[in-house]
Amino acid sequence: MLEARESVRNLPTYHPPLGGRDGLRLDFNENTVGCSPRVLARLREIPAEEIARYPEREPIEALVAKYFGIKLNELLLTNGVDEAIHLLCETFLQPGDEALIVVPTFAMYEISAAATGARVIPVPTGSDFRFPTSDLLSKITPRTRLIAIANPNNPTGSVADAASLLEIASRAPQAAILVDEAYYEFYGKTLLGQWRNVPNLFVARTFSKAYGLAGLRIGVLTGNAEHIPIVSKVSSPYNVNGVALTCLPTALADQDYIRRYVDQVRQGRDELQREFGLRGILYWPSQANFVLASFGRLKNALIQSMRARGILVRDRSRDYGCDGCVRITLGTTGQTARLLRALREALAEIGAKEVSAK
Repeated sequence: MLEARESVRNLPTYHPPLGGRDGLRLDFNENTVGCSPRVLARLREIPAEEIARYPEREPIEALVAKYFGIKLNELLLTNGVDEAIHLLCETFLQPGDEALIVVPTFAMYEISAAATGARVIPVPTGSDFRFPTSDLLSKITPRTRLIAIANPNNPTGSVADAASLLEIASRAPQAAILVDEAYYEFYGKTLLGQWRNVPNLFVARTFSKAYGLAGLRIGVLTGNAEHIPIVSKVSSPYNVNGVALTCLPTALADQDYIRRYVDQVRQGRDELQREFGLRGILYWPSQANFVLASFGRLKNALIQSMRARGILVRDRSRDYGCDGCVRITLGTTGQTARLLRALREALAEIGAKEVSAK
C-alpha cells in the first residue's frame, strides 16, 4: 500500500484564510495598493511568444545581484521565500538533524524542516517577544543543522540586532543560518554580504511585500559563493515563472514608487501604535509593515466588527504566546486614516474599556 513518509504525514498544515477577502485587506501584510504602474505597463507588453518560452533565470539574477551589490554566484532567485526555505531544508537537513526556530514566527520554517525528518526545536521568545539570543545559543548542539530567523519577525514585528545574529552563525558553523528579511524595506537594516565573514549565513528577501508582487511569486536567496551553487542543485531550472522574471527589472527600477509607499507605511505604523498607546491597548513595537496587538477575550468581536466596516485584520491567537492577539497591516496614508476611524468605532462597539491595558 502506498504511504507517504511519516515526517510528511505528521506535518502541521498551513491554512491561509484566503477565501472571502473583500474589503481593505490588512490581514496578509501585502502591499495594499499593488505594484508599480510601470510593472502593469510591462505586463501588458509581454508578447505571446515570450509566454510560450521556458523562462531564463540567470540574466535577471545578474541584474538583481548588481542591484544588491553582490556576485552572481551569491544569489538564487526563488519561487517566493517559501521556496528558499524549502531549498535550504532539502540541501542541509536529513532525519536525525535538528532545526532551531524562534517562536512565534512564520509557519513555513517548521513545515519545511519537519518534512525532511529533522527534529524541529522551538525556542520561545523572551518577555515582550524579545529575541532570545542566550536561550537560542544554549540549544545549539553538534546536531543543529539549520537555524531560521525572521528579521523583522512575523507576527510580532520585533527584530534581532546584527551582533546577535552573527554570533549565532559563528557559534554554529555546521548549521545553515537563515535570516529571512522579507520585511527589510520597512526596517532598513540588513546582513546582506555578511556571509563573507560567516560562510554559513544565508539571507532571504522577497518582492511580495513592499514591491506588491505577491501574485507573481518571486524571492531571493543569497549566501556564500560556495553554498549557493549547491543549493541551486535542488532547485528546478524553471522555478521562477517567466512573467515574474520579465517584470522584476521594471519593479526594481521604480524605487521612487517603493520609497513613497514605504514612507506611508512607516508613518501609518507610528500612528497606529500611538493610537494603541493612548487607548491602553497592549501592542508590541514593530519594525515591519504591521502591528501586533492584544484584545484578549474581545479579539473575535474586534475582528468581526472591523470586517463589518470593510477592513480585514488577522487573528494570530494560535501562535505561541499570542492568545487574544490580532495583527494589522499598514498601507497608504488614506488607508491608515480609514483604519483608525474604523478601529475607534469598533472599539466603542465592542466595549474598549474591557481591553487589556498595557
